[in-house]
Amino acid sequence: MITILSATNRPNSNTLKISRHYLQLLEKLGVEAKLFSFEQLPHDIAFNEMFFKRSAAFQSILDEYIIPAQKFVIIAPEYNGSFPGILKIFIDATHPDLFRGKKVGLVGVSSGRAGNLRGLDHLTGVLHHIGVFVHPNKLPISSVSALLDHDGNVADENTMKVLEKHAHGLIAY
Repeated sequence: MITILSATNRPNSNTLKISRHYLQLLEKLGVEAKLFSFEQLPHDIAFNEMFFKRSAAFQSILDEYIIPAQKFVIIAPEYNGSFPGILKIFIDATHPDLFRGKKVGLVGVSSGRAGNLRGLDHLTGVLHHIGVFVHPNKLPISSVSALLDHDGNVADENTMKVLEKHAHGLIAY
């Protein structure tokens, strides 16, 4: 099973729109996949979930999306030249053993030109530190709002192709 992590808690984000497209792509390819949006995180995650104070709500997220996954796709927007702090909090609140030895594909999303490549590099360092195998094809998606139609669907043919190539690469990884 592959879990897609839409790694921002910003409501109705472009990151979530790309994440939904990726989920549809995996399902079309016959892969069991789930999508977890960080909008669903407990609001007090930075305090209640840290240092082994585990709430039932956070444990159910781990039980459904993290523990059973063999692979992950992290779709991370660019926040201040890196990845969102909420993603780091999520990683810090989750015991490293739940990620260790698993594989991940990274997709960066930005309204600018670099597609969050710098943030994906920062995230790669954190993931390597906790023993996660990062697929070498890190996919930057730049000028994301120009690639979506008015309903929030990916409307750009080239973006659809690179997302599909990324998904195939992760499945084979």
